[in-house]
Amino acid sequence: MKVMHIHFGQEGGAERFFVNLVNALHKRGVEQRVLIRPGRSWRKDIEASATIYEGVFRRISLSRFLLKWRMNRILREFEPDVIMAWQLRASRFMPAHANAFRISRLGDYPQHLGYYTNVETLVCITPDMAAKVRALGWKRDVEVIANFTRAAPVPPVDRAEMQTPADAFVVVGMGRFVKRKGFDGLIRAVRKVEGAYLWLVGDGPERAQLEQLTDELGIRDRVRFAGWRTDAYGFLAAGDVFAINSSHEPLGNVCFEGWGAGKPTIAARAEGPSWVMTHETDALMVDCGEDEGLASAIRRLRDDPMLRERLSAGGRETLTTRFSEQAITDAYLDLFARGTAKR
Repeated sequence: MKVMHIHFGQEGGAERFFVNLVNALHKRGVEQRVLIRPGRSWRKDIEASATIYEGVFRRISLSRFLLKWRMNRILREFEPDVIMAWQLRASRFMPAHANAFRISRLGDYPQHLGYYTNVETLVCITPDMAAKVRALGWKRDVEVIANFTRAAPVPPVDRAEMQTPADAFVVVGMGRFVKRKGFDGLIRAVRKVEGAYLWLVGDGPERAQLEQLTDELGIRDRVRFAGWRTDAYGFLAAGDVFAINSSHEPLGNVCFEGWGAGKPTIAARAEGPSWVMTHETDALMVDCGEDEGLASAIRRLRDDPMLRERLSAGGRETLTTRFSEQAITDAYLDLFARGTAKR
């Protein structure tokens, strides 16, 4: 099996899953080539699993035509069985007449279907997303295949590096700093929990506003901004609880990373977490936008070590039975086989 990936993303959970899947497919004997943007921090993580090409796709520019010419040359030489586009921009770049099974993996809800003209099958990461695609009028094939994470217990970072007391109760939040991720609500919730510290691992356009909010609330001494880190799992390992406060979260890797690191998880009832998580079994679920509900969940976990252990064990069980690397990779290999068999 030969697969050509087109990925023009930058940094975030979607990119972590891209790295995970490329490496998982390599382990299963799939020959891969990938077209990515230059300068990606995670390029080194896939160099042993795929031949890498770099290029920048812009909607109206000479570079777009040069890249398309280069892509056609790669396809003629590689002759892939499958071409897999990741997200919107890569789907727009999907070749129209390639002699390969053409799929796009959606990491979020599409607003329209104009990007997918040359795509045969859409891979959605939740049933709800698949229903939205159908409601928009998609008549071709749809598959629902979730993510998996390779997060696993690793040595923790030194709390002293984060100017945090060794005995503090630490809440960890991870992701891109945009409004829908709800980091502002997480900051407000931590303010309500005496003695709790918050580590935010990530970056994005809302960072300045979030830092300003910590100053306005007077809790700068309990909130740490770690920036975008390639060793994020070490921060999870050093924390006590993982929190996801998104108002809209299809099914990012973030939904699994606390479990993979062996940490209890708190999640707002956005789309993805509501599908994969069960309240009181593998997570504590709170209503979206409810700062007090989030604060109450943090207090419960701070004060109940047995609850922390029970939710951690439940999370590991959910990962193993529903969202393991083997199960998700099997699903992609099955899709590739069925798609190529039709050609």
